[in-house]
Amino acid sequence: MPELWGTRFSKTELLRRVGRIEQVAGVRLVTLGDGMERGVRVLEFRTGTGFAFDVVVDRSFDVVRCDLNGKSLSWNSSNGITGPWYTDPVEWGWFRGWAGGMVTTCGLDHTLGPGEDSAEQYHQLHIRKTVTYGLHGRVGGLPARLAGYGHRWEGDECVLWAEGEVLQSEVYGERLLLRRRIEARVGESRFRIHDAVENVGHDRTSHMHLYHCNAGFPVVDDGAEVLVPATRVWSDYEGAVIEGYRNLTAPVAGIQEYCFEHDLAAEPDGTVPAGVVNRRLGLGVYQVFRIDQLPHHTVWRMLGEGDYGLAMEPSTNRDAGRWDARERGELIELGPGESRQYDLEIGALSGTAEIDAFAARVKKLAP
Repeated sequence: MPELWGTRFSKTELLRRVGRIEQVAGVRLVTLGDGMERGVRVLEFRTGTGFAFDVVVDRSFDVVRCDLNGKSLSWNSSNGITGPWYTDPVEWGWFRGWAGGMVTTCGLDHTLGPGEDSAEQYHQLHIRKTVTYGLHGRVGGLPARLAGYGHRWEGDECVLWAEGEVLQSEVYGERLLLRRRIEARVGESRFRIHDAVENVGHDRTSHMHLYHCNAGFPVVDDGAEVLVPATRVWSDYEGAVIEGYRNLTAPVAGIQEYCFEHDLAAEPDGTVPAGVVNRRLGLGVYQVFRIDQLPHHTVWRMLGEGDYGLAMEPSTNRDAGRWDARERGELIELGPGESRQYDLEIGALSGTAEIDAFAARVKKLAP
């Protein structure tokens, strides 16, 4: 039963008060009309609590804008939303099309740093012997096929939903299909993503998957704190200081980015909670994922001017990337018809009580 403005409403009582559910919540499809974003389709979600987020259909069904009562929860890059026709998947070109936002999907056959690997699995060595991979793969720059969106009632609960499919395919290469469903309930300040990645081709194909979940100002600010149930923390970045990395500062001129990796403690059902909170503001953003699906976690910490933000990144692989994963025997290969499932929850924390409760949930796992 949705709780709106301090009152719980049954389906009957709510629909007695509105002609359309869109008066309080809903999903709307719009097309952006100017600049680099011209022609890009976006699904605008509103849950009725002041929680709103945008699903960019033409950028792999990713979530860009996300806010609560007009306060941004997400970090947005200087690029803004760009159409998939501006994608540059070579080497470090991913940075030119990266909008930031609440969820950026990385994969489907490669994540992390660029490089080359063997193409022998595709049996066409007379054409090419290697595959070139750019930073974080190709999926983030591909448009989705919109399968549907809207709302449905489950008894007295109203569920907002959208579904899309993203095909990453190449002749003599990988054929991976991402099927994504996003749901949010009216009266709640969170959404859930369910992904299924299937090899729809006929050759074995590598598979890597990473959610780049980007929090920004005003959640990220001087005095904000990262909450993660880490039993061990390390970084391969030269100059990275582990002590105090979870405590954020105001923007620093000329500072470089750092990434910090974690060994994780999970709850009894296998879920892992992580977040970033600003107690002064009484605002935070969190994620929950499954350790059996995404066993690795990295925090990207960029406290420089302009690019000021922080990402929480659950992943199938460590931050060292593809070649490290192969050496460890951790590089996933999907045979024809094989698939992997992923579940991710993202939500807002509002007020001292919600922040304290979430912090206690994390601390219980890793005091």
